[in-house]
Amino acid sequence: MADIITVGEAEKIIQSRHRNFGVEEVFYATALGRVLAEKLYADRDLPPFNRPTVDGIVIDFSAYNGGLRSFKIKATQAAGENPVAIASKDECIEIMTGAALDHSVDTVIRYEDIDIADGTATIKNIEIKKGQNIHLRGKDKKQGDIVAMGDCIITPALIGLAASIGKTKLLVKKLPRVAVITTGDEMVSAEETPNAYQLRRSNGIVIKSVLEKYKINVDLLHLKDDAELIRNELTRCLNGYDVLLMSGGVSMGKFDYVPQVLDELGVQKLFHTIKQRPGKPFWFGTHGNGTVIFAFPGNPVSVFMCLHRYFIPWLKSALGIQSQQHGYAVLQNDIHFPYPLQYFAQVKLTVNDDGQWLATPVDTNGSGDFSNLIYTDAFMELPLEKDEFKKGEAYKVWRYGIF
Repeated sequence: MADIITVGEAEKIIQSRHRNFGVEEVFYATALGRVLAEKLYADRDLPPFNRPTVDGIVIDFSAYNGGLRSFKIKATQAAGENPVAIASKDECIEIMTGAALDHSVDTVIRYEDIDIADGTATIKNIEIKKGQNIHLRGKDKKQGDIVAMGDCIITPALIGLAASIGKTKLLVKKLPRVAVITTGDEMVSAEETPNAYQLRRSNGIVIKSVLEKYKINVDLLHLKDDAELIRNELTRCLNGYDVLLMSGGVSMGKFDYVPQVLDELGVQKLFHTIKQRPGKPFWFGTHGNGTVIFAFPGNPVSVFMCLHRYFIPWLKSALGIQSQQHGYAVLQNDIHFPYPLQYFAQVKLTVNDDGQWLATPVDTNGSGDFSNLIYTDAFMELPLEKDEFKKGEAYKVWRYGIF
């Protein structure tokens, strides 16, 4: 492998290493956010019977067509009750929304369009059409029809659909076992009070929080800059997890032991440096048992960018998720970036009246300045081949906002 590769080359290498983790069955009420691994079929017609879409009366249209405007109310029928038939054409049934219609009636008239007195419903001077205000049996789906395809994220709507067809156990994609490993003697937990030269750890909890969206529960681990300790823990993790997401210890410093230890443990390095900012020292490789290792830099913005630009697309490919995380937005200010690197600028996204995404860059103080991430929505990926980017030009954006 070359010492330094492009963003496009890194993307191809990473995507070539995604794999299927299998499937499992889960209870439908706990399936929110998982990836459906099967097609769902209607167990009966949807709706399963002709039903009114409004409250009112139901008649035989042929009586109205023959000039009849007043109908004797034979009965009142609620939803869930057995359908009631009329015995003669001058009768009607008071009917509630969602009730099952008998075959002897075929047209529903709203309460607002009738007058009721002394057990008789009289239609006002309005036009009536045969079959109006009725949701016909099987109009949505026929028994045996596919109601949901696989390879989609299970939403509240899909759970409701599963409930409506009696599908209480769903086949879903298994999730990878993920360990998030941070390193650095200078890092202390968020609960501790750091001394004048220490920092509180944030990268681990950020990665964990991002992955919760995909229902992945990660194990968090922090290691001191000790080669033997790192070797022991990585030996254990390589045998116990499908994915290792690491942060720190991957650059060229004297205490950056991660690349050396991974090499000693027989992990195949696929690349170590990418022509990009932030996130240039990014190590990626695979272990013989299938474990994939993403070793990001320690700077928070670098971790955040690399996670969304590389790992999340890899995860979606592994789980068969079809949705796109990126799109294109129109730059709202000029950017000058005179370095031979692909630049990922933090931007705030808005939408104009024509439905276009607009991207306004936010000034930052480098990859260690993560304070602006809460005010931005995406990274704009600016091509390596240019150093001047003008207002009005459109470029790819990688969104990281929750909504």
